[in-house]
Amino acid sequence: MSGSAPRSAWPPGLGIVDTMIGFTDDAARVYAGVRRVLKDRESLEEFEMPASYMFHDVPSSETRAPIDTVDATLAEMDRWGIDVGLVSLSANQEVAEAAVTRHPTRFVGSWTVDPTQGVEGIRTLVRMHERWGLRAVSFFPHGTSPPAAVDSPLAYPYYATCAELGLPVFITVGIAGPRVPSALQHVERLDPVLFDFPELVVVMRHGGEPWVDLAVKLLLKWPNLYYSTSAFAPRYYPGAIVDYANTRGAHKVLYGGYFPMGLSLERIFTEMPTVPFAADVWPRFLRQNAAGILKLDA
Repeated sequence: MSGSAPRSAWPPGLGIVDTMIGFTDDAARVYAGVRRVLKDRESLEEFEMPASYMFHDVPSSETRAPIDTVDATLAEMDRWGIDVGLVSLSANQEVAEAAVTRHPTRFVGSWTVDPTQGVEGIRTLVRMHERWGLRAVSFFPHGTSPPAAVDSPLAYPYYATCAELGLPVFITVGIAGPRVPSALQHVERLDPVLFDFPELVVVMRHGGEPWVDLAVKLLLKWPNLYYSTSAFAPRYYPGAIVDYANTRGAHKVLYGGYFPMGLSLERIFTEMPTVPFAADVWPRFLRQNAAGILKLDA
């Protein structure tokens, strides 16, 4: 498909907020970090992406090396109606900093933390927030070295710091895509964290499968817990999440893409109108919920 996305399902000119977008040369850096903890031959020798067995239409390598990666992502955002993208300053710091500097109304920054870094990691987080005005923090339990569980004591000082700074934390939950153990990302591990940090805003990333029913129960239970659709093509959005958004959770579910890591924006927004969200859910899902969490109107 070429041209603009079909937008009949949501108001035109909505100005979508993408809570997980990057630049076309991010992938190699991120994948190299993940490979440090992989062991199986196929992942180490054959997969370009550590979870290639799950994603069969990963954006090609040709799209990862344009002359200007910031302009390339911005052009894709304009094509598909994305107003603001949350980008990782830690994945590809030089490029992301250039994006936030050149286009401060289009890109806002997040920082990925590794709780195994202890106090020095907290100092880095605070320093980056002071310099760049971060809008979020991300935590990939299976991506730290050694891996650190969602409710690990090592993570608690980071949660406390984020609560103090007013920064939401996007946490990867569910079965890990790369071939690493996933118990440390079990959705139930969010329960004690949300109990111990009632002021902390937490957003679930990457689906939470196969514990989606439990994720919905926790969304009902904890007022500061949200769900992002990152890394899922729209045709695979869990039915329990769509049902929850259409009933009691319109304010709790927000859009997250996966460009260029595993999904093209073309695929995402070609499939998006087929998702059976109610009419009043679309503005919240595509913009309003994320705008509130990231304080875009502040």
